[in-house]
Amino acid sequence: MQRKFITNLALLLLLNLLIKPFWIFGIDRTVQNMIGAEGYGKYYALLNFSFLLNIILDAGITNYNNRNISQHQHLVSKHFSGIIILRFLLAGAYILISLILGLTIGYSKEDIHLLLILLANQFFISFILYLRSNLSGLHLFKQDSVISVTDRFLMILICGYLIWYNNGANLNIGNFVYAQSASYLITAIVAFILLQGRISFLKLNWQPAFYIAILKKSLPFALLILLMTFYSRIDSIMLERLLPEGAFYAGVYAQAYRILDAVNMFGFLFASLLLPMFSHMIKKRQDIQPLTNLAFKLLMIPALTLAALGLFFSKDIMNLLYHEHGDLSAPVFSILMFSFVFISTSYIFGTLLTANGSLRNLNLTAFGGMILNISLNLYLIPQFKASGAALAGLITQIIMAVAQIILAAKILHWKPDWKLNSKLLLFFILIALIADIAIRYFPEIKTTLVIILLAPILAFSLGLLRISELKSIMKERQ
Repeated sequence: MQRKFITNLALLLLLNLLIKPFWIFGIDRTVQNMIGAEGYGKYYALLNFSFLLNIILDAGITNYNNRNISQHQHLVSKHFSGIIILRFLLAGAYILISLILGLTIGYSKEDIHLLLILLANQFFISFILYLRSNLSGLHLFKQDSVISVTDRFLMILICGYLIWYNNGANLNIGNFVYAQSASYLITAIVAFILLQGRISFLKLNWQPAFYIAILKKSLPFALLILLMTFYSRIDSIMLERLLPEGAFYAGVYAQAYRILDAVNMFGFLFASLLLPMFSHMIKKRQDIQPLTNLAFKLLMIPALTLAALGLFFSKDIMNLLYHEHGDLSAPVFSILMFSFVFISTSYIFGTLLTANGSLRNLNLTAFGGMILNISLNLYLIPQFKASGAALAGLITQIIMAVAQIILAAKILHWKPDWKLNSKLLLFFILIALIADIAIRYFPEIKTTLVIILLAPILAFSLGLLRISELKSIMKERQ
């Protein structure tokens, strides 16, 4: 299973490294620079608002389906037809309730129009993720990898035309969002075509009893998604609503958050591969410790490197990426990069607990995280503005990561590898020391690239990565 994880992760990372960084830094960043912090900040706050009620849109079906199909692959055709109808019913409820809530909290007519498009986009995203859950549940990881970048590839083509044709005369937030809609729709069609050859698609039938049964089984997953969305996405919304210049500070926060969004994509790739693998291994009563430790260190090495760079090079990175307000977004960026260390931990152990079906424990933990995060935002945002939102997120992510590790040790008898943890701590100290020396004597942004290249060398030197281990994994019999 470690070999399957490594080979499919390599393909997934390769495709995403080719496409998604260009989308984030070449397209999305350029749009913000052209539109401005305040205009983009309003869009960013509405985008995060569209995430809040995803519990209604998805109802936990995607994660439930991924885990269920990976353990019972023969059920994919039986469930597929019924779940599609259910998802359209949920989409109608999601859009209606979100619009009512948006009007209740005071969004303008223009805001509601943009929000409606964003809600439709969330439906497309959710539908794509459901189709991908069938691909990964069937262990069709190559097809899933292709679909994971198709939407961004199409967005690069369409938005690139808007940005560079006629010097961006046709570029505005509305066209930017419509371009995303077209890309998501085409991607959903491609994913459906890839699945058609793998399942027996039955005709669509009205099956209320089936819908109720699926919703009952997926409800714990839905609740977990809702709680996690609130404590990870509500920060920009609270910034925009709590402060007099809320849209501006939401834009500043979005500048710093963009890199976290980028690296979060790769953390999500780990989780999307690990969930069906962990589910299969737990059902077969196989030892999950080796795969857990392997995934943990592979994700923590880049996470700790980014935390060190964020600590010492935040101003240089923000000023390189943005035309203005780099001084305001730099401290936010430093905090967010440390948050990613603990978010990465949750990607591993939260996924492990989800695969085990420990949803009650995860939901109780996530509920505490949501209450804590909202309380911290209410206290810190008025005092520290964008930095306060970032700090609230960091504290919440630390507590959530520690809680999930404790749960994994208690429920699954996972044993911490103190030798591995000591090496990771030493790795961070050394990479931070290198970054500190670099910023003192070689204060140029290109120095960060040298540090990124040095990180894997340092990891091999400390024994975190070993050639013999990688060879052994690649020779492992399936």
